[in-house]
Amino acid sequence: MYLIVVYDIAVERIDKVRKYLKQYLNWVQNSAFEGDLKDGEAEKIKIGLRKLIKEEEDSIILYETPDRRWVTKEVLGIEKSEVTTVI
Repeated sequence: MYLIVVYDIAVERIDKVRKYLKQYLNWVQNSAFEGDLKDGEAEKIKIGLRKLIKEEEDSIILYETPDRRWVTKEVLGIEKSEVTTVI
């Protein structure tokens, strides 16, 4: 599965959310992550995020697709973080 996560989080929780997401995904923009996941990891991420945010104040959007090939990506300007696969 390929997952894209974008968020608008209160300042006091941003570092915790960013650190958590970096365990699973590539940080591509200030408030955006993306990457390929193994089975069950998306649910694990959602559970962890719910523990870190305040749902009445914060917003997280998750875009899921079964395969990265179904996503077209175009970067205008500089690419903040080159997405690579770490082995």
